[in-house]
Amino acid sequence: MYFARSEFLHFLWAVAALAFLIAWSLRRRRTRLARFAGPHSPALAADHSRARAILRSMWLLAFFAFGVFALGRPQWGTRTEIVRRKGVDVFIALDTSYSMNTEDIAPSRLASARSHARTLISKLRGDRIGIISFAGSAIILCPLTLDYGAANLFLDAADTGNVTDPGTSLAAAIRTANSAFIARERKFKVLVLLTDGEDLEGQLEDAAARAREAGIIIYAIGIGTPEGRPIPVRDEKGDVVEYRRDPNGQVVVSSLDERSLAGIATQTGGRYFRATTAGGELDTIYGEVSQLEKKEFESRLIQNLEDRFQYPLLAAILLLAAEAWMSERRRPGRSWLRRLVSRWES
Repeated sequence: MYFARSEFLHFLWAVAALAFLIAWSLRRRRTRLARFAGPHSPALAADHSRARAILRSMWLLAFFAFGVFALGRPQWGTRTEIVRRKGVDVFIALDTSYSMNTEDIAPSRLASARSHARTLISKLRGDRIGIISFAGSAIILCPLTLDYGAANLFLDAADTGNVTDPGTSLAAAIRTANSAFIARERKFKVLVLLTDGEDLEGQLEDAAARAREAGIIIYAIGIGTPEGRPIPVRDEKGDVVEYRRDPNGQVVVSSLDERSLAGIATQTGGRYFRATTAGGELDTIYGEVSQLEKKEFESRLIQNLEDRFQYPLLAAILLLAAEAWMSERRRPGRSWLRRLVSRWES
């Protein structure tokens, strides 16, 4: 036998304390009656059955004991179940280029992108998740997995500098995701881009066309503002020491490019959203992903213990009913019979 909620069994100490209290109460009642009535106490207690009082107390104690056992959820015996997990494959491509350090969204674009990614992962149910980091090229930080905790750990490690190639290549992120998905499938694939949309390498239209042919649906979330701000350069202490400049020495202003993001999302059957603080766009994306046709990731046979709390619970109810029904008075029939026998003997 196994108790699923064994912590409730500690209440059996309370049952033991209650037994001591009841025994003390019965003894005290008898002592007080003898002290009050003296030699007349047997006559006053003629209709009272001490055996019935003890039996009622035992039933009350048994009621509490079986109640504690029911709370402990006793289990024995097994039942066999087939557990299936279904979902779609979702890659989150996180832009970790230096432009994501821009602070037009507090505290920074990269921090906002990571927050959006974590929120999206928390909404998934049974879908496999993978993490891609990209700048001038792209790498897979976390391959497709059902372990959301592991995905969050890799997400926390995503930072500017993960990818050594400078620049921003949305095409590289899309190609990397395309190669990581199962090639023979033409559905069950979703790519979520979290980026400011600045593509400095080109080849974006060709990558989006190949993604559409592979059955990948791209959702793009724009991180930043169209007005943009300069890209800060920080020292080891995290203080801003200067701003990035182009080869001509001019300060680079990074702004959100919504046009290219909306174009690749529409081309693959997805949608574009600008990131908001409330995160309503993530609810919309998850709602649409949850409506997609799902595939079976795993199917396994498991054995679960059967709950048997019903039996001690039924016993507790019957004992409580019996305790309430039983009186401590002697049965009239037996009293009449004892009087008749005593007269015949005399």
